[in-house]
Amino acid sequence: MPGFELFGAEEKKEIMDVLDTGVLFRYEFGAQRKGIYKVLEFEKKFASYCGTSYAQAVTSGTVALKVALAALGVGPGDEVITQGFTFVATWEAILDLGAIPVFTEVDDTLNMDPVDLAKKITARTRCIIPVHMLGAQARIQEIVAIANKHDIPVLEDTAQAAGARINGQHLGTFGTCGTFSFDPVKTMTTGEGGMIITADEQLWRTMSEYHDHGHDHVVNPGARGGEGRRFIGFNYRMMELQGAIGIAQLQKLDAMIESQKKTKSILKEAASSIAGVKFRALVDEAGDSATFCCFMLESKDHCLRVNKVLADNNAGAINFGENTWHFYPRWEHLLAGSTVAKNGWPFLEPGGKRRLMYDPQLLPASAELISRTLVYPIPVKISPERLAEMTAALGLAAKA
Repeated sequence: MPGFELFGAEEKKEIMDVLDTGVLFRYEFGAQRKGIYKVLEFEKKFASYCGTSYAQAVTSGTVALKVALAALGVGPGDEVITQGFTFVATWEAILDLGAIPVFTEVDDTLNMDPVDLAKKITARTRCIIPVHMLGAQARIQEIVAIANKHDIPVLEDTAQAAGARINGQHLGTFGTCGTFSFDPVKTMTTGEGGMIITADEQLWRTMSEYHDHGHDHVVNPGARGGEGRRFIGFNYRMMELQGAIGIAQLQKLDAMIESQKKTKSILKEAASSIAGVKFRALVDEAGDSATFCCFMLESKDHCLRVNKVLADNNAGAINFGENTWHFYPRWEHLLAGSTVAKNGWPFLEPGGKRRLMYDPQLLPASAELISRTLVYPIPVKISPERLAEMTAALGLAAKA
């Protein structure tokens, strides 16, 4: 990762198609754009690639979550269950709609624990968001089965796992809808951008309208501004240059994943020499996007010793227990209830009554697991010299 490592003639060609028309806006300007609609083309190709019916492009993976939640009808006071190991965007989108994030433990997949999920469902639960974290599958079939018993929609946060599958079926297609991110560090990238996929036409139509100020996009004599609107919306439109890059990157995605798999296999073999090491559980190893290599040590102390050896040999790994972007106990702005709103919303009710409070000790099983887990991001391209340096460091760490 990421896909910009393979930027080349294909991306330039798609971009020049747009620049030659002078139209960067995804809608309107029919005569000027000469039949070129890159975002629309990207949506259709992405949906087809994932084996589903509809795709809605938006400005980021964060926005994809918000648009999907809004289209599912989630609003203030509703509870949305997600996991305590994810990027902050997952729960920030929930809070931005006034809903209440509820966090589950993760299991040895480093994704939502279905057992803990079943304990967290209440009469107020309106959506469940499992995250296919670090490129690999959550136990999505078990999660969907639990959700179906309660008639709760499942929104798959697939931001980090584009192209990953279970038995050939793409992640993002098991639940009601799935969201993706194409930011600068994703395997395929458009710089910024996101996508939502679904097989539900009405849900897609609601997302399409919501992301563009509620416009229904029906062709009419009044052109833009003459459309009808069923509800209020906002501006989360992807522009044509992003769509153009997405088309070229999508064509390379499977090849990028295969490259990552080869590198991950070599690193995994090297790490296997460490005493007591265990690797992340994969629901379907063949369907892994191989975006990250994750392995667990015997204890937090063992993890620290191993990572010191790795760092001393220019191959330090990530310990997400020390990372403030992705792990519940380190989300200081959530735990402190920090907000720009002067009245304290969404952590305080109007009038000042405390609405939300989170205990940093809420997820002890996840904390123990994450504290002894090390992670390597897998590049799309890596030199033989760098790979040799990393494998040598892992060999030295076996003695830690």
